Amino acid sequence: MRASLSHRNPRVCFVTITITPNPNYVRVSFAGHVIAESIRSLVLVEGDLPPVVYIPRADVDLDLCAPTGHVTHCPHKGDAVHFSIVIHDRRAENALWSYENPLPEVAAIAGHVAFYPDRVDSIVSGKPDLRGGSLA
Repeated sequence: MRASLSHRNPRVCFVTITITPNPNYVRVSFAGHVIAESIRSLVLVEGDLPPVVYIPRADVDLDLCAPTGHVTHCPHKGDAVHFSIVIHDRRAENALWSYENPLPEVAAIAGHVAFYPDRVDSIVSGKPDLRGGSLA
């Protein structure tokens, strides 16, 4: 993967999408459990929208996630399938999504998931403090 990918989608309104490796450690938590931890995530910036962190599926505890059948379509990225997080009596409905077959221009996000920040307890990003395991 190139360090940075930028394209203008000819299908819709010249939106620029940039995908870059995230230099930070990322941890996603819900209901007292770590759902995802990664030092290999990507940051996708689409036009003027806030950046979105995409985490490799291998770094996500998918045993805690259930597909919902909910699918959304983005003209720049393709169809996204959604998953809920289920831990005991707590459920975060459609809390994460994945582009299973993204459009060629954003192929780098294949095999990754992203989380809605308002549907999980925390998404923490930073440099890991190797002495105590926390983020600096």
